[in-house]
Amino acid sequence: MNKPRVHIARRMADIEPFHVMDLLARARRLEAGGRRIVHLEIGEPGFPTPEPIMEAGRKALADGHTHYTPAVGLPALREAIAGFYRDRHGVDVSPERIIITPGASGALLLVMAVLLDPGDQVLMADPGYPCNRHFVRTFEGQAVAVPVGPDTAYQLTAEHLESRWGNRSVAAMVASPANPTGTLVPVETMKRMLDLTTARSGRLIVDEIYHGLVYDDEAVTALAHSRDVFVINSFSKYFGMTGWRLGWIVAPEDYVRAIDKLAQNLFLAAPTPAQHAALAAFRPETLEILDARREAFRERRDFLLPALRELGFGIPVTPEGAFYIYADSSVFDADSQRLADRLLEEAGVAVTPGLDFGHYRPEAHVRFAYTREIGELEEGVERLRRILD
Repeated sequence: MNKPRVHIARRMADIEPFHVMDLLARARRLEAGGRRIVHLEIGEPGFPTPEPIMEAGRKALADGHTHYTPAVGLPALREAIAGFYRDRHGVDVSPERIIITPGASGALLLVMAVLLDPGDQVLMADPGYPCNRHFVRTFEGQAVAVPVGPDTAYQLTAEHLESRWGNRSVAAMVASPANPTGTLVPVETMKRMLDLTTARSGRLIVDEIYHGLVYDDEAVTALAHSRDVFVINSFSKYFGMTGWRLGWIVAPEDYVRAIDKLAQNLFLAAPTPAQHAALAAFRPETLEILDARREAFRERRDFLLPALRELGFGIPVTPEGAFYIYADSSVFDADSQRLADRLLEEAGVAVTPGLDFGHYRPEAHVRFAYTREIGELEEGVERLRRILD
């Protein structure tokens, strides 16, 4: 019997894997062979999900909350998120504009599907989170990567949008704080970008999934400036619920019905036990735990940042949020992938090479994630010092 021809859609040639996953797999093999590896590569909080959320999840299962919710999410959870915006940010958001999704990735898929026709363009920063450009490509759009550097804190500006906006541009996307750089979009810059995209009949998409993890100034949500912005958020980072796969969109009112219809077809609904568990994320006792963890992340940043600079890494901009440091590593090696391989093999320290974050000087950069405890960060720095010296 003849084997059927394998046909893979052309778009798949443009969708790259996470290169760090290959490095992680090698790190796991080294650990299986008895090596101790210091993990500074993966952007997942090392803390477990807070106990009040865990208990709410267990209760949801015991109470039989295992059936579908509405496609846009559990009404009580949408109300709770609206309350969080009111209490934490002083912003009134109608619960009807909030759509619960299977993670922030599910949120971005919905937004791109609703906004893009084939050939439409979305402007975004390079370096940036790699999946964003792949979401655009999945729906036959074109991600326009705009090179950004330390002069703009690795963020897009209104000037970038003005110079790059074209006839097929329909949206721009920013992340504040950003992965891999941990930097914020200044308030006035955000306002100007909102004005510019609106004037061009476009939309601004703002990724705020690290919003609860900002260390020096309070983060201001883009919703404070406009009702016409798409805001993406998640229960993964600040709330510590990575494996529960839960996120949300705050959408302009005119888009809610279209997103609802699409969610019905793509997902049916976000995981029901996770939605019930997330109701406990906004309790005072949970927020107290989460804010204490934010202080722990601040302490880790304040240790690792000067330590890496002392080793010789170039870090011209202090990360203001998230749990990443994006460092110029070219003084040690002109190829950051080769450097990451060497640090793993010789020092037992896993870091992410810049190749995962775009095409603008990736060979000159590596990303460090300070998701582990201070003691492990100290061990990692000492191992790096022995190798790099």
